[in-house]
Formats: sequence, C-alpha cells, structure tokens
Amino acid sequence: MPVRNSRMRRLALPAIVLLAGCSTDIGPSREEMKTQWEQQNVFPQSYKSDLLAFLRTYLNDPSHVRGAAVSLPVRKDVGAGERYVACVRYDARKGDGKYAGPKEGAAIYVSGKLDRFLDTPLETKQYCKDAAFQPFPELETLAR
Repeated sequence: MPVRNSRMRRLALPAIVLLAGCSTDIGPSREEMKTQWEQQNVFPQSYKSDLLAFLRTYLNDPSHVRGAAVSLPVRKDVGAGERYVACVRYDARKGDGKYAGPKEGAAIYVSGKLDRFLDTPLETKQYCKDAAFQPFPELETLAR
C-alpha cells in the first residue's frame, strides 16, 4: 500500500504543475491598468494637513521651522503615468538645535492621500524645478 501512494503522489505533482500552467488569467490588460491608474488621480484636498502630519514625525525638531513654503499640487509624470505632486521648502533644526539649511521635498499623492515623500536633491529637482511656492505659515508654527 505505501508503494502505491508514493507512485500516485509522484504522478499527481506533475499533473498539478501542468494544469497551473494552463491558466488563461494573465491579469488586467494595459487599458485596464491605465484606467485604474487614472482613477487614482484625485486632487488632494487636504494636502497641507497631510504634509503637516507627515512632517511632524519626519523632522527631528518640527518646532521653529523657518522659511516654509508649499506649492499647489500639480500633475507630473511619476512612474507609469501622472500623479499629483506638491513641493515643500523649509529650514528645520537638526538634533543639535542648529538650523540645517533650506531643504525641499516632493509629496506624491495617490487617491487624494499622501503616498510618498521624496527628499533627495535629484528627485526634488526633477519634481520641484517649476514649483510656484506660496508661504506655508502652518509649518512654521508646528509643535511637537
């Protein structure tokens, strides 16, 4: 009896693998993916409050930020298509209490919510080179 079960198992495994390879479900079409991507491009109504909540945890010392400015979210090429991107500029204190110097960041939004924050000079230059910054006093009055 054990020999027969062992032989059946050896025959069943290749059959399962063959059947799995015959599946015709190859995922969404290119048009379906493009439609889904575009449906996620919703203007982020609360972009400032999302940025404030993020920066409160991101910055070493979120109090006493100076020179804060933000741009309105605009659609930019990100990955496979366009996303809303808002740029932020600020000068925050480092851990030792000294100001680090002006920095920029690019906030990328998906479905109206903050999805990613990019802060490397190469990335921010790409997304924020044409940004029309406006004062962002809410960031300057942020507390821990």
